[in-house]
Formats: sequence, structure tokens, C-alpha cells
Amino acid sequence: MGPLHTVLVLLHTIVMVVLIAAPLVYRGAASALLTWAARLQLLLGLALVGINEGMGAELNHAKVGVKLLVAVAVVACCEIAWAKRKRGESSPLPWVALVLTLVNTAVAYFWT
Repeated sequence: MGPLHTVLVLLHTIVMVVLIAAPLVYRGAASALLTWAARLQLLLGLALVGINEGMGAELNHAKVGVKLLVAVAVVACCEIAWAKRKRGESSPLPWVALVLTLVNTAVAYFWT
């Protein structure tokens, strides 16, 4: 597959771990780390799809669509939670983002 693909997969996996760990470390509070990780995860996922398409790999487009929808929901949860935290409000959305990240991970590994 190429070194760029390998590096992107590694970064995508590291950011996934950050998305799972950040709500636990910050005890459910929104953080800039969580928000930026969600944004980066979405961009890395799109880059991986583009590279795989460019290399002629056969992709399951339904799976890609589901993962994109869930990733956008994760970003939305993180953005809303971060905006609420800046206003001094609490929100359960970082926990929702954690659950959605786990769902997206399960889709990635179990949908063949």
C-alpha cells in the first residue's frame, strides 16, 4: 500500500485512541483536545478513502457512508460541547461522542 497510506492509518488509529481517552481523562468535560481530535479523525478518514480510491482498492461505499455519517455526528457533538463549555454550561455530549467513536470503531472492524 505505500508509506503515505501506512502513516495515515497509524495517525487515524492514534487519533481514535485520543477520542476514546479524552472524555475519560477529562471526566466527561469538553476539551479542545477532544474537539481537534474529532476534526482530525474526520479529515484523516476522508484522506484514507481518497487514497484507497486512487490506488484502485475496492471499497464498500455503504460502510464508508455510515462511517462518514457517524464521524460527522462525533464532530458535531464535540463542537457543541466545546461551545457550551466556553459559555460555562455542562453537557453530556463528550460521552455521546465517546459512544459514537466506539460505534464507528466497531463498524470499521466488524463490517466486512
